[in-house]
Amino acid sequence: MGERALKILAWIVSLLCLAPIVAVGFAAASGTLDTWNSLMATVLPRYALTTVQLVAIVGIGTAIVGTSTAWLVTTCSFPFRRTFEIVLALPLAFPAYVLAYAYTDLLDHPGAVQTALRNITGWGPQDYWFPEVRSLGGAAAMLIFVLYPYVYLLARAAFLKQSPTAYFAARTLGHTPWSSFWRVSLPMARPAIAGGVILALMETIADFGTVAHFGVQTFATGIYSAWFSMGDRMAASQLALCLLVVALAFALMERAQRGAAKRFPAGSRIETLERHHLRGWHAASAFTACMLPVAIGFAIPLIVLTDMAIEAGRTPFSPRYLGYVENSLTLASITAVVTVSGAIIIGFCARIAPSLASRFSAAAAGIGYAVPGGVIAVGLLVPFAALDNMVDAWARTNFDVSTGLFFTGSIGLLVVAYMVRFIAAALGAFDTGISAIKPNIDAAARTLGRTSGRMLVEVHLPLLRPSLLTACLIVFVDVMKELPATLIMRPFNFDTLAVQAYRLASDERLTQAALPSLMIVGFGLLPVILLCHTIGRSGRPQRVIRPQAEALLPAA
Repeated sequence: MGERALKILAWIVSLLCLAPIVAVGFAAASGTLDTWNSLMATVLPRYALTTVQLVAIVGIGTAIVGTSTAWLVTTCSFPFRRTFEIVLALPLAFPAYVLAYAYTDLLDHPGAVQTALRNITGWGPQDYWFPEVRSLGGAAAMLIFVLYPYVYLLARAAFLKQSPTAYFAARTLGHTPWSSFWRVSLPMARPAIAGGVILALMETIADFGTVAHFGVQTFATGIYSAWFSMGDRMAASQLALCLLVVALAFALMERAQRGAAKRFPAGSRIETLERHHLRGWHAASAFTACMLPVAIGFAIPLIVLTDMAIEAGRTPFSPRYLGYVENSLTLASITAVVTVSGAIIIGFCARIAPSLASRFSAAAAGIGYAVPGGVIAVGLLVPFAALDNMVDAWARTNFDVSTGLFFTGSIGLLVVAYMVRFIAAALGAFDTGISAIKPNIDAAARTLGRTSGRMLVEVHLPLLRPSLLTACLIVFVDVMKELPATLIMRPFNFDTLAVQAYRLASDERLTQAALPSLMIVGFGLLPVILLCHTIGRSGRPQRVIRPQAEALLPAA
């Protein structure tokens, strides 16, 4: 395969990734002003206000939880610190909507907590006040304790890379550890922290399962309601356009913060900051601060879901559940192969033929990570549904045969939606791997007469095997957890584990929803275990004794 063919394939993949975004814009523009005015007068202000409130709460919460835990495990020494370095990432295994199902069963009026409270105190239902879990605050809490690892991982990496020189200078000037953190460490890590918060906010505006289960009306739930409940595709397209504008704004902010983070020097890898040895109530406070996010975001919901699944008495080996697993695995496997293949084509083309066009191609393909699944679904279904109708009308007129839903009635279009949504993750893994391959290897392959295609197959792919396996695993698990695009675009009678869990929870059969939710979490643990293994293997900086500096430090 020559460079020309690779460039053509790369552009095809990139344009396919851009197609839903362009289609949403055209579909929204083709709607009438009456539809827009109706939305403005009825639901749009409520959707906008609720989405802004949710984003603000989640942003503040993830910043506080992620940054504080990252600073504690990086700069302090207390019991189980090394364990917390790893387990603080575990809540990433939970989709937010699964966490919502667990805490609804635990904290709702008939749940274990309120039932125990009434049994102990003898109160009736009207005798006490209890926080309502099915609320905006409840949805925000679920999202905070699932998404804070984005901030934790990026903040911890930023703290580890900081040179201790500035910190020691602040300490010699009489600042306490807390003051030094606030005035020196935090400002240096701010771009990384902001990048993690923005990633969490993009996931927040894209979330559907959590807000739908708690009855919180956001843009994501509005798109689904307009498409299915009202059958108004133009309204769904215009709502999708509003959400798309917000998502792209967050994407631009994330890229700007990533660039700002790169301008901070990493500092020395040999000179490292002496950890503060915490004792007494300081150590207990640090332990509690790190334990609470892990307990709320992972341990408690895992125990609750397991208990619910045992109570339901369902077996994962029944023909029905095996069908859900088969559908989920089929979609995830096909999408992983297709998405990683597209990422290889785009990334390799940018490697062998660097140009403005190849950079634009990669950027166009990677923009899908900022687009919520519901927006992608609307962007694909509107044009392809019209195409289905045109093909069916032509076949009826010329051959007296109905083609039915040739495009929108198969899993092919759903796989395309997944690819658009998750190809950015595959591109990131590919770029990480190929950046370690020196250009001299390409030159040597060229000298030996290898074409671009043969160089990719015989040289790069064997060297990139770990990165590509990681990319496949990430995309595989993301597809297993994806809900809004699957709900809107799945073929008839083609339910996945995520869809089944959502349907059971929507019917208030939370106990029965526990089994598919646990199975989703089980698959979600795979990339988190890989991440934790990577964290555990990463070389920890060596401790360097600096007696001169230590002698100058004032007492904390």
